[in-house]
Amino acid sequence: MTTKPRILIGSPVCQKPDVLRMFLFSLEKLSTSALAIQYLFIDDNTDPASSKLLRCFAEKHPGQVEIIRSQEPPSTYTCNESTHVWTDELVWRVAGFKNQLIARAKEGGYDGLFLLDSDLLLQPATLETLLAADKDIVSEIFWTSWTPGSLPEPQVWLTDQYTQYELKPRETLTAKEQYLRTYAFYEKLRVPGLYEVGGLGACTLIRRKALLAGVHYSRIHNVTFWGEDRHFCIRAVALGFSLFVDTHYPAFHLYRESDFPEAMVWMKQIYGSAPVRVKTTHAISAPISRPKITLSMVIHNEADKHLAHVLKKHREYIDEAVIIDDGSTDDSVEICHELLKGIPLHLVSNPTPRFTNEVALRKQQWMETVSRNPEWIVNMDADEVFEDRFALGVHALLSRKHGDVCCFRLYDMWSDSHYREDPYWRAHHVYRPFIIRYRPNHRYQWKEQPLHCGRFPSNIFELPSFLSHYRVKHLGWSSEKIRMEKYARYKRLDPSALYGWKEQYESILDEKPNLVPWKE
Repeated sequence: MTTKPRILIGSPVCQKPDVLRMFLFSLEKLSTSALAIQYLFIDDNTDPASSKLLRCFAEKHPGQVEIIRSQEPPSTYTCNESTHVWTDELVWRVAGFKNQLIARAKEGGYDGLFLLDSDLLLQPATLETLLAADKDIVSEIFWTSWTPGSLPEPQVWLTDQYTQYELKPRETLTAKEQYLRTYAFYEKLRVPGLYEVGGLGACTLIRRKALLAGVHYSRIHNVTFWGEDRHFCIRAVALGFSLFVDTHYPAFHLYRESDFPEAMVWMKQIYGSAPVRVKTTHAISAPISRPKITLSMVIHNEADKHLAHVLKKHREYIDEAVIIDDGSTDDSVEICHELLKGIPLHLVSNPTPRFTNEVALRKQQWMETVSRNPEWIVNMDADEVFEDRFALGVHALLSRKHGDVCCFRLYDMWSDSHYREDPYWRAHHVYRPFIIRYRPNHRYQWKEQPLHCGRFPSNIFELPSFLSHYRVKHLGWSSEKIRMEKYARYKRLDPSALYGWKEQYESILDEKPNLVPWKE
């Protein structure tokens, strides 16, 4: 009879009740049937409601939960919309709590300690996946906008305190080179996999071999790096352990109050439900108004392609639509009127197609769209659609108001069920803009070229941007007939590949491309 691995899930807790309830709800959703699980919480809460939540969790899981009340004097830990304020005293206070958890895991003979921050929401397969990685120290990734309006960054790094780009000994990089290497690192981490890193924290499985070897979070006195995780990681590597991050099941970091709407949607998508928020006596914020969303699209003879499908999906969340019919000779216009019935529709028909000069057509689309005084513009081609869960979460996403340009990953679907991934087809490795907030006073400029000019003005990134974890499905390659039509069009309009990539054009004809299953 095989013995189940014994895992101690441990967390120091000084948390707001709303956040803690969601964290505990998340723990209950972990897949642990093949494991023997115990929980150990160090209760450092200053809010009695949070301590009560821990006790209720223990009552629901008799015999599995131990709560140790902190004996340290009460401390002040400030969380606001800008940041979390960590003093030096608080950092080493938490380090001491983590060392307590390590000691208990060693004394209890556990096979591993799953050490968690109490503002994380975990996907059900997280712990089993980390165990399957068979690494002595491995974290699950999560992404955080550390300051309002900034791009989300992972909680892992490569060297020093938080360096996230490759740097060889004695190598000097310009600021641009640092930027490019950092985002190459981010691109890699966006692809599900297991990667070696130089530093990690907050959502970490430490196996017994590392525990017994002496890893811990105490300060290394000849190292000045800030944060107990840096000292843990340096000590671990010095003891001979490599550090890894798994990126198959990213956690959700509930870092600030404005993250709650998106977190609730995330939980409903991942778990099928979400807990009711704790009622408090604090002043209740004014409800967030629903942002106005305008769909902007160009169509041309789309009736027998994907138009009906994408319009059905878009109408679930849009408030109005602006569509340029670029000389269609089929029923495309009638489909638009029928499927967008009940939604304000501004449709302009060009008697002669203008797509041979794409920038002129995109400028026309832009001018017609902004004439409607939009708030948020969703610019989608007639063969592009967001994944199913987007409609439930888009209003919460845009209500956070932490930027004007929202970027997504686009997947080139080679069939209804698979997307293509190879050196020529890896659009989903980068983020690109599909939604922007219209700023009437911004001076928008275009890339003046007849093909591949971009769906938006070229200078939109002068405005603050942010990333979304929702994905875009590009259906325009999903049938052989459409692929052949596009290949012929590119060869006709761009025979010398002045505006595109010749090898990619030719790769459209590959008979056995590498295809990856799409999972909603």
